[in-house]
Amino acid sequence: MNRLATATSPYLLQHADNPVDWHQWGDEAFAEARRRDVPLLISIGYAACHWCQPMR
Repeated sequence: MNRLATATSPYLLQHADNPVDWHQWGDEAFAEARRRDVPLLISIGYAACHWCQPMR
């Protein structure tokens, strides 16, 4: 499980079991990237957009 397991967004929760160490957007993600000296890869959504979820 990754850090999205505690998310409140239905879209983010879809990806809580992905084998990727996702971070939610925020200071923690930026601090971790700086600490590790790595770039941030930002997902704009690939399964379904947040707005489509309530329409299912």
